[in-house]
Amino acid sequence: MHEAAPRRIIVGISGASGAILGVRLLELLRELDVESHLIVSKSAQVTLAYETDLKLKDVTDLADHCYRSDDMAACISSGSYRTLGMVIAPCSMRTLAEIASANSSSLLTRAADVVLKERKRLVLLARETPLNLAHIRNMLAVTEMGAIVAPPVPAFYARPANLEQMIDHTLGRVLDLFDIDTGGVKRWSGSSRHAQLPPANEDGDA
Repeated sequence: MHEAAPRRIIVGISGASGAILGVRLLELLRELDVESHLIVSKSAQVTLAYETDLKLKDVTDLADHCYRSDDMAACISSGSYRTLGMVIAPCSMRTLAEIASANSSSLLTRAADVVLKERKRLVLLARETPLNLAHIRNMLAVTEMGAIVAPPVPAFYARPANLEQMIDHTLGRVLDLFDIDTGGVKRWSGSSRHAQLPPANEDGDA
């Protein structure tokens, strides 16, 4: 009888804007008693300094285990090391392209490749706009490989009062993909205002 996979999630923070997404994900995993394995790319360290007042150590201290991006002998570089999967938050277009082409030039993309080959969950919070055709093709490629592209798009129906609420809702929906409930997602349960909506015109449009 197979035992359930340990509650471990690999967290990658790449150099796209939005480093706070990865930081907050680490905080949530700690609150939920989920073991975190962190990789911070060199570009992400630069972005972290630009976008926050946090030092690298502040971030690594949030993780249960942390690895250098060039540590190709780390446990998470092997499919025999069991995890629930991996989240890259945020995921730069460069990182996306490397995953799409199975280019394991760093531990970040090697770990992602391992998660895919082991048929585990890989969630990519792709951060770029507008998108060019190469970005879209790479998103298609990783989706066909089994990854989930989940751009950090705010859910305005939740009526977030601040950036923190927007981030928590986004990450709550990400962790839903691992069947982990943060308890902080404002879930849609249908509208109670049907009668107040304007009638559709003859073409069926509102």
